[in-house]
Amino acid sequence: MQAKRVLPALGACAGAVLLTACAGESGGGGSDTGDITVAVTDAPVDAAEEVVVTFDGVTLKPADGPPVEHTFAKARSVDLLTLTGSAREKLLEGVTVPSGPYNWMRLNVQAEQGVADSYIRMEDGSEHSLYVPSGAQTGLKLVRGFTVPAGGEADFTVDFDLRKSVHEPGDDGDYYLRPALRLVDNAATGHLEGSVTTGYVGESCDSPDNGLAVYVYEGSGVTPDDVDGTEPDPVTSAMAVQEEESGDYRYEVGYLAAGSYTVAFTCDASDDDPEADDDIDLRDPADVEVTEGETATHDFTL
Repeated sequence: MQAKRVLPALGACAGAVLLTACAGESGGGGSDTGDITVAVTDAPVDAAEEVVVTFDGVTLKPADGPPVEHTFAKARSVDLLTLTGSAREKLLEGVTVPSGPYNWMRLNVQAEQGVADSYIRMEDGSEHSLYVPSGAQTGLKLVRGFTVPAGGEADFTVDFDLRKSVHEPGDDGDYYLRPALRLVDNAATGHLEGSVTTGYVGESCDSPDNGLAVYVYEGSGVTPDDVDGTEPDPVTSAMAVQEEESGDYRYEVGYLAAGSYTVAFTCDASDDDPEADDDIDLRDPADVEVTEGETATHDFTL
């Protein structure tokens, strides 16, 4: 079942970040500059209560010229699990930068091994350091070109797919954060949402406690596979969360580029190791069309 509705205007997130603009930024908003907004959102992971990442700035690299670095006056700690679906939090808001093409963007983070500046808290209450293996000083880099229009505005959302990004610890007990990030232009995106009925879950799953999730793949007619770093890897995923009133489950996937997708449901998301080829049962794949500025709907029912 598919339906579409027009997206409401996105609500304003937490107050604007205080920034210190370093050398390389132009001012004045003339024809050689434009404004940029960068926000973060999250595709969640199972068995975690909090995934807190501390950001201390954003670096933008113009195709021609030195990097433009923005350092926050105070580091921002963001619990990514509060930013599911269409929710997002702005790291930059309407900041004036040189206009034109850019080669990459880097989210500068405080995430050192053994230090709880960024951390993950599990459902059992245990808390573990969350670190970037290549070193926190490198940050989380998105090597994808984008453009800031002259005299205009660019608005991007960075999607942390935590199912791909967060990896279980080794002997040291720390978790590591691999930069599995999606950069989307909000001017050309839509959302996807739907329900998974209790009857469908009861018929499909031996236990609803093993991770109910919807996986989303780019393109129609895709044969779904688990998260393992090889194609077809899901673009993103969403947990199916039970509603207290109806007993049915709901999922929401935000910030998908307009186009065709395949969706599939699994009862076994908790068993999906992003570094292994797991035998995950992905059920009832269906084609969904996401349209710019709208929300597509697909329900999993008997």
